[in-house]
Amino acid sequence: MKIDAIHLREITMPLAFPFRTSFGLTTVRRILLVELEADGLTAWGECAAGEHPYFSDEMIDTAWIITESELAPRLLKAELQGGGNCPDIFKQVRGHRMAKAALENAVWDMEAQRQGISLANLLGGTREKIPCGVSIGLQDTDELLMEKIETELAAGYQRIKLKCEPGRDTVLFEKVRDRWPDILLSCDANSAYQMKDIDRIAEWDQFKLLMIEQPLWYDDFYFHSMLQKRLETAICLDESIRNRRDALAAIDMESCRIINIKVGRVGGFSEAIAIHNATAERGIPVWCGGMLETGIGRAHNIALSSLPNFSLPGDVSASKRYWAEDVIEPEVTVSKAGEIVVPTTPGSGFVVRRDRIDSLTVRKTTLRRS
Repeated sequence: MKIDAIHLREITMPLAFPFRTSFGLTTVRRILLVELEADGLTAWGECAAGEHPYFSDEMIDTAWIITESELAPRLLKAELQGGGNCPDIFKQVRGHRMAKAALENAVWDMEAQRQGISLANLLGGTREKIPCGVSIGLQDTDELLMEKIETELAAGYQRIKLKCEPGRDTVLFEKVRDRWPDILLSCDANSAYQMKDIDRIAEWDQFKLLMIEQPLWYDDFYFHSMLQKRLETAICLDESIRNRRDALAAIDMESCRIINIKVGRVGGFSEAIAIHNATAERGIPVWCGGMLETGIGRAHNIALSSLPNFSLPGDVSASKRYWAEDVIEPEVTVSKAGEIVVPTTPGSGFVVRRDRIDSLTVRKTTLRRS
C-alpha cells in the first residue's frame, strides 16, 4: 500500500459543556485531523494533543509542525503492509507520540477498509459491546456535581470518575458515597498531588474506589510504588505509561494495579496493542481513556476497547456528552445498559461528515507522494 496524499486540517469545536481538571478549564478544542488517500480510499486520524503542553509535552502546534515536516513525508515515501509498519517508519523521530498516533491509526483504518473488515477485527478485538464509564470534570459547586452524577447514572454509565485536586477531594468523595454507596466510583488527579499528601490520599480507602488515577508526578513510578504500598485501593497509571516498557516497569515495581491505555499517549495502535498484551499476560486489567476526541478519535477508541483485556469501563462515552454536533454519522451513542455496540462494517464503522469538518476548518495543507 502506498499513501498518495495526506491532508492536515485544524478544526475548532466548542464543547457542549465546559470541562475542568487540575490543568484548567477547556471550553473550545483546537484539533488536528489527518486524512489519508490511497487506492481510491480515504481514512482519518485524530491527534489527541491539546491546546497547551499541560497533559503532555505535546500540543497541537508542535504536532502540526512535526507531522508536516517529518512524519508525513516519511509516510508518503514508504511502502506499507499496514499500520504495524509505522513505528519503524517514524522511529528516527523521537517522541511526538500523539502526532505519530494520528497518522498510524489512520493507516490501520485504511488497512481495515482494504481488507473489507472492521477496524476492531483487524486490531484483534473480541467484544461485540464495550462497557462505558464517564469522566466528570471539577464543578463550580458540589450541588452541580451531584446533578451531573445523577444525569450520567440515569443515562446508564457503568462507572463514574471524578476529577479531583487538593481541596476538592475527601469531603467531595464522602458526599458522593453517602448519596450513592454502591456505584462504581473512581477519581483522577492528573498528577495534582505530592508525597506530602500521602496520609490524605490513604484516607480515600474508606470510599471503596475502583482506582485512584495518576495521583503523583506524570513521569513517576518510584513514588507511586511507595504510595501503592500504603493503599488498599488500586492506583491506575495514565500519563506515566508511554509504551510497553513503561508498563512492564510499573508492573514489576508494583507502582499500580490498573493501567489506562490512551492510544494517542502511547503513539498509536501498535504500541497500545503491545501494552494490552503485556498487561493481559500479567493479570493487570486495562481500560481506554479519553482525550476530548471528536467522533473520529472516539471511533478508534471503540475499536481498541474491543480487545479482551479492556475489562473495565473506559471513558469512551457518547458524542453528545462533549459536542452539540459531532463530525461523524451516526454519532456515538450509549445504551441504557451503559454499553456501546462495536461496529462490524469495514474500517472504523462511522462515516466522516466532510461538510461539517469543512465548516470547522481554520487551516489546511496537503502533502502528496512525489
